[in-house]
Amino acid sequence: MTVRPSRLAAFAGILALLLLIPQIVPVLYVNVISRAAVYGILALSMNVLVGYAGQASLGHAAFLGVGAFASGYALSELGMPFGAAVVVAAIVGMVAALVLGGVALRVSGLYLALVTIAFGLFAQETLFNIRFLTGGGAGQVAPRPSLFQGDVAYTYLCLGVLLLVLIFDWRLVASRPGRAIQALRDDERVAASWGINVTGHKLMAFVISGAIAGIGGALFASIEQIVSKEDFGLSLSITFLLMTVVGGAGNRWGVVQGGILFAVLPTILDRTHANFHVFPFTGLTATWEPAIGAILLLLTLTLFPGGIAQQQGALLSWLGGGPFKRDHDAQGAAQGGGMGARP
Repeated sequence: MTVRPSRLAAFAGILALLLLIPQIVPVLYVNVISRAAVYGILALSMNVLVGYAGQASLGHAAFLGVGAFASGYALSELGMPFGAAVVVAAIVGMVAALVLGGVALRVSGLYLALVTIAFGLFAQETLFNIRFLTGGGAGQVAPRPSLFQGDVAYTYLCLGVLLLVLIFDWRLVASRPGRAIQALRDDERVAASWGINVTGHKLMAFVISGAIAGIGGALFASIEQIVSKEDFGLSLSITFLLMTVVGGAGNRWGVVQGGILFAVLPTILDRTHANFHVFPFTGLTATWEPAIGAILLLLTLTLFPGGIAQQQGALLSWLGGGPFKRDHDAQGAAQGGGMGARP
């Protein structure tokens, strides 16, 4: 496929904007950009389960937490280099997902959601209270790598990892295992009739999702360079599910934007409250985030089932090499990832 100069210019503009953002935002908010990149990674992790495999997950904060604490312990207690600590976090996330997946394979629907909630609560109340691993109430220290000590430098590291995860996700969707995982979302019985190992590919989706979440956890822990169990409550798992659905489950570009939106939303609300001294802005603070998330979810389910990705269907189609034409089918933008994601 020949890439037109206009598309190259669009990609160059997007890349330039990403590179400029850490330089132009006030120093106080640079870490918010790091958090947005990590949320984008977590959204891609959730998308493997929810968007590709069609499995509900309300315990995803546990995967983030085990990755964060594993990385912090490897860095501060074992003295491992940052890259090795990220690998440890990914492996621990995979193991946690393997355990949850082994249990969750026996249930589906509402029961699967309940199992994942129970896992998240178990991690928060039991695993994250193991003092020698998590530091107890004081939290676990998670220093940054020497080359990325500054906030701006660390933001670029987070953005770089997000790019790598995007590339991995693109290759996953284009692979035979990735297509098999997506077949589970449509109809497991039909997938089985085509010779797809339903159990094995469900477990694969959990493991891949857990590994990506573990990597996100390692980056998350070093944003503030300390992490505690209060960071990984049930509300965070709900936020992850919301940003996946609002972004457009099944579309990598949509869910990343959903993750970024929910990462910066508390800051946007607080700045709106501080800078606009008239009603209703005076009432907007970060405490409104759950209500706004619920409103966005309702609007998505009723008006735009494909989420942000559906609303950007024409643009994503054009950037992917197709015509600039809106797909009126809500699933057209939401499935397959957009921008050349289909094999």
